[in-house]
Amino acid sequence: MVIKEYLFDFVKERRTIWDLAKRDISSRFLGSTLGIFWAIINPILLILIYWFVFQVGLRSYPVGQVPFILWLLAGITPWFFFSESLSSGTYSIEQNSYLVKKIVFKTHLLPLVKVISSLQIHLLFVILTFVVFFVYGVGIDVYLLQIFYYIFSLMAFTIGLGWITSSLNVFLKDVGQVVSVVLQFGFWLTPIFWSFNLVPDKYEFIFKLNPIFYIVEGYRDTFINKVWFWEHYNVTTYFWLVTLAILLIGSKLFKKLSPHFADVL
Repeated sequence: MVIKEYLFDFVKERRTIWDLAKRDISSRFLGSTLGIFWAIINPILLILIYWFVFQVGLRSYPVGQVPFILWLLAGITPWFFFSESLSSGTYSIEQNSYLVKKIVFKTHLLPLVKVISSLQIHLLFVILTFVVFFVYGVGIDVYLLQIFYYIFSLMAFTIGLGWITSSLNVFLKDVGQVVSVVLQFGFWLTPIFWSFNLVPDKYEFIFKLNPIFYIVEGYRDTFINKVWFWEHYNVTTYFWLVTLAILLIGSKLFKKLSPHFADVL
């Protein structure tokens, strides 16, 4: 099975993946004084702008008993990771064309490199989230351990999508633009700025079809609601069925198209 072969390569080439991810981070911020910290400063400024607009300007009230800034931070943190990973992963083949054309390289590792690269920034952001919650008086408890489960879940889903979008983007250059548009719509259709409690009962299932809904709500369950992921067994089962399907489709599509990458690039 292709997916098993790819997973084996992930383990076997973990050192190469890590080195490429570090180089990807370095190249992005080459020459800047603050380096990688720009990757976290920009999202922080964006969050502060959103917070000012929604809480100060539009006078958004706390969600339940939770200050709006904490509720927003818990939901937007995984979205930044997902959006950055998928956007960069979509162009991972073209950006590393020299690896595809000149040497024997397992190209299916490239979308994973982008995910690992984004993960390093995400972990810094998760630490910042811990700090902000602690400042607001939310203590550390055992529920915070499941953040690693949700990070792993998001990585698995994003890698599968990355295989699909990156392989198609080599042949159809509009794919990258489509991904950008879908991410913009997805951002506002996912309950990041608005509470899912506002959705009428008869429409709830439509929003739950979005796998990122599971991740966003999972981060809030971890930081705010203190609910274990297995307590939502129906949504958890659905998420993993979709994720496994995406991984299988993505790996097979990538394996089928990858022999032709060098000819097109």
